[in-house]
Order: sequence, then C-alpha cells, then structure tokens
Amino acid sequence: MTAAAVEARGLRRAFGSVSVLEGVDLTIAPGSVHALLGSNGAGKTTLIRILATLIRADAGTALVAGHDVRTAAAEVRAAISLTGQFTAVDDILTGRENLAFVARLRHLADPGAEADRLLARFALTEAGNRRAGTYSGGMRRRLDIAMSLIGDPAVIFLDEPTTGLDPQARLEVWAAVRELAASGTTVLLTTQALDEAEQLADRISILHHGRIIVDGSLAELKRLLPPATVEYVEKQPSLEEIFFAVTGENPTTEREAAA
Repeated sequence: MTAAAVEARGLRRAFGSVSVLEGVDLTIAPGSVHALLGSNGAGKTTLIRILATLIRADAGTALVAGHDVRTAAAEVRAAISLTGQFTAVDDILTGRENLAFVARLRHLADPGAEADRLLARFALTEAGNRRAGTYSGGMRRRLDIAMSLIGDPAVIFLDEPTTGLDPQARLEVWAAVRELAASGTTVLLTTQALDEAEQLADRISILHHGRIIVDGSLAELKRLLPPATVEYVEKQPSLEEIFFAVTGENPTTEREAAA
C-alpha cells in the first residue's frame, strides 16, 4: 500500500447534463475511520461507487490500497469490501450459512471456521443457526458487516450503514465499526447523521455540491467557528437517554453479555 489507503485527486462525474462530482480530492490514512458527510444528492454514493470500481470517473485519478481504480480494478476489488445502504443478507440462509457462502466465494480454505470466527466477533454466535430473516435490524447489519470482512479486506466502504435503524440497532452498528477500527481496518463511512460522524470518525470530510469543502479532525473542524462561550444551563436528558431509561435496555451491557 501507499502512504494513503485511499487517495483521490480531481474526480469528476456527470450523469447527462447533471454534474455530481466536480473535482473531489480525498486522502484517507490506513487504519482510520473517515466520515464523508453530505446531504442527499451531494455525491457521496457516486464517489463510493467510483472508488469501488463500480462506475468510472469522467476525469481525475484514484488509488485504493495502492491500486489505480481505472487500470487495476481487479486488484482494487480484491482489497476492498462494500456495504451499501441495504443489507446483502440472504434471509433464507442462516447467519452462519451467509458467512460460509461468502467465504467460499472468497476461496477460503475453511469457510465454516471463518463463519464461526466472525459470528463470535460480532456477538452473533447464539443466532448463527437461525435464518437471517428472523434477525433484528441491528443484527442484520452486523451480519452484513461481518460478511464484508471475509478475506480481511484492507479497506471497507460503509454507505450510510445505519439508515432506517432504530436507536438500539444504531448503537450496535457503531460498536461494530469501532471493532473494525480497533482491528486496523480502514473505513470510509458515508452518513447524513452528524452525531454518527462525531462518535466514530478520526477525520471528517464534508461533500457539498460535488466538492469537498472541509476536511479535518473533529477538533480541527470545531476551530473553524468562534470559541465557545461558557453558559450555565439546566441539563435536560436526551431523547436517547429517555428511550433506554423507559425500555430498561442498556446497549453496552447487553452487547458485553452477548460477547
């Protein structure tokens, strides 16, 4: 790999007369979680699809895991994994069967052992022999992320992975992303949820009208605004705190118990 896990320069892409990317520059350090923020139509998914070799840019260059997305697409695909906005889980198969199937596609020597390893890693062992169609939203997304890790890809693209999930499921996915980061996997995360980027990202880029207008750590981005003033206010519980208080659930404790 080069010094960067992902490096893009001057990427442009239009669909007919509609320009979506207008010269995107992006650098992502190996082993980091990089959040790409932007509203609907900002070009986040188009950028991901270019980096994943699913579509070609009209102009510009991009390297992923040291390979050119245009001239070495096969090498890029071997080094990455992509999890889209909708899970790629087969509802008829069990969780273990989903994982073993992907492991066979990746030509792993022992697909069953790889499936068991990932079920344990994502606290899904007890549900491993259940049909995936019976899983909750958070469990399905965790299984989807586990499937994307088969073969130990250097870079994983997560395209709005918590879209449509309830608060409990979101926290489960956040825990899974933190697990990826702790293991050294490079993660490019697209999201519209600002709190998600705050919780997970080492660096944040804001894509607006086809260009990245800001890039930096959360602390660096905060320094773009005037210094905060100190005010004393009555602290009110957040809606998330209320939700878990009234349901009696503690997502951290439950995940630790499942592990």
